[in-house]
Amino acid sequence: MVVADREHLHVLQEEDSSKRRQILDGARKVFMDLGFDGASMGEIARAAGVSKGTLYVYFADKSALFEAILEEEALQYGQVVFNFDPARDVETTLNDFGQAYIRLLCRPGGGSAIRTVMAIAERMPDVGCRYYLRVLDKTINRLSDYLKAHVGPGDLAIDDCDLAASQFMELSKASLFLPFVFQAAPPPSEQRMTEVVDSATRMFLAAYKAK
Repeated sequence: MVVADREHLHVLQEEDSSKRRQILDGARKVFMDLGFDGASMGEIARAAGVSKGTLYVYFADKSALFEAILEEEALQYGQVVFNFDPARDVETTLNDFGQAYIRLLCRPGGGSAIRTVMAIAERMPDVGCRYYLRVLDKTINRLSDYLKAHVGPGDLAIDDCDLAASQFMELSKASLFLPFVFQAAPPPSEQRMTEVVDSATRMFLAAYKAK
């Protein structure tokens, strides 16, 4: 009897997870197509293929839905492996990180959450702040810690590693991210991303390599 109850509970949990996934996928499409303000719970329910009643069982309102999507975005960032092993040489580490970072930012659909957060951050600063801290600031801090481990004779000469980390991330995005996120250009090619990150690495080391 206990085994049967556990199996039944497991089935219910799988169904619940599948339904939540279905709702989030529908909501993501609506937010991408219409933006936060243009989206409605009715439109999201239709896109997800569920009733509004079912939608409200899982999420209280569209703000809660959007926050859940941003949480997934943060998890996706966290799952990308940036190798900041202090034993690795700086040039290789920066180049590998820059490549992985810009591919993550410019993946198909990857700009939709950022565009929506930018659009609502002034009215909903808590949402913008949480997104920044969970996604962007965490990455800056990890790169900064790596740079601090390499500040010294014969390696790097950096007074402000937080600033330097932000600078490298911006250099890696140059000419790629803004056209992509504002939909002025398609996702950049592999060749172009490699060229930009190679240039970013050279510029960074020209400025910060210890003499």
